[in-house]
This record gives sequence, C-alpha cells and structure tokens, in this order.
Amino acid sequence: MRKKLPDRTQLLRQMEDIANCRVNDAVKLAFLDGQWPEEIDEMDLSALTELRRNGNGMVEMKFINRVAALERLLELTDGGKDEKAAEFFRALDQRAGRGEPDGI
Repeated sequence: MRKKLPDRTQLLRQMEDIANCRVNDAVKLAFLDGQWPEEIDEMDLSALTELRRNGNGMVEMKFINRVAALERLLELTDGGKDEKAAEFFRALDQRAGRGEPDGI
C-alpha cells in the first residue's frame, strides 16, 4: 500500500521548518563518545545532511543550505512576484505624491 503524498501546504510547511531548524542537537550528537543516548529519537537532526568522524577524533558536519531553502520557499509561495509588484506600486505612489513624471 502506497503512502499518501503530502499536499502543497504540508510540503511548504516542511520546507519552512527545515529552513528555520536549529543545529543544536546535531552538534550534541557530534560530541557523543559513541554511546547513543535514549533521547536520540527525539533529536532534531533535520538540518544535518552528513556527519563524519575519523579515528583521530576529527568531526566533519554538513548542514542544509538555509539560504537556498528560503529562496526556494519564496519561489514556491509566489512571494517574490508579489513583493516585486508591491515595490513597483510603492515607487509609483511615491512619484505621484511628489508630482514627478511617471517614467520610472
């Protein structure tokens, strides 16, 4: 049986959560000495994309690109188009209020 795919609203909410998630739990996980705590299932590791630990104790962590996630979220919610239109009309109103020509 197939799982029901999330709808657009759910996907946008998940993207927003990812873009705003904290990395505290991922950092805690990196400093554990190999023994996983019971609360590991409750840790928020959604920002973590990769965790490497080598033999000499060096830890390498990679996280999601928050800027890219926010840009994509803006595109998907049409916020970019709405904001550009709003900026245009604000500039038009400002020029009209000062009696300046309409050539922007």
